[in-house]
Amino acid sequence: MSTAIDLQASVLKCWQTNHRVTAFLFENLPADLWVEQVPAAPRRTVRMIAGHIHNSRCTWTKMLAKGTAIEPPEKVDRHRVTPPQLLDSLEQSNQAITALVRSSFDHGGHLPAVPWLNLPPDIVHFVMYLATHEGHHRGQIVMLARQLGHRLPDSVTNGLWQWSKRAREG
Repeated sequence: MSTAIDLQASVLKCWQTNHRVTAFLFENLPADLWVEQVPAAPRRTVRMIAGHIHNSRCTWTKMLAKGTAIEPPEKVDRHRVTPPQLLDSLEQSNQAITALVRSSFDHGGHLPAVPWLNLPPDIVHFVMYLATHEGHHRGQIVMLARQLGHRLPDSVTNGLWQWSKRAREG
C-alpha cells in the first residue's frame, strides 16, 4: 500500500535539488570559461548567463512576494560578478524562492494574481517553470563550453543529471 506524498515537502525538495544542480555547475565551471563570449552574440558572456539565473530569481521574488515579509535579494552585476559572488547570491535567491514556495502553500498553493503571468498561477507550475528556465541555461553553458574548447569533464556533465546525489547534498 502506498502513502500519499506531502506535496509541499516534495515541491520544496524538488526546488532545492534544482538549486543544488545549478550551484554544482557553477562550482565546477573553469574560471577561464567564465569570461568567454557567446559565439554570434559577442556582447554576451558565460558570466552574464550565470548572473541572469540569479537575477531572474530576484525579479520573480520581487514581483510575487509583494506585500509579504519575504525580502528579494539584491541582483548581481552580470558584467562583473565572480563565481564565488554568484554562488553566495544564488544561495540568497534560493532562500527567497524557498520562502515564496512556503508562503504559497500557506495560501493553498496559489501565487498572487499577476495579470500578465504566462503560466498557471500555482506554485507547482511556477517551480517547474523556474527549474526549466535554469535547466535551459545550464545546457546552454555546457554547450558553450564545448563550442569554446573548454569541454567539461564527464564528472560535471554527468553530475548535472545525478539528481538523487544532488538531492542528498542539498
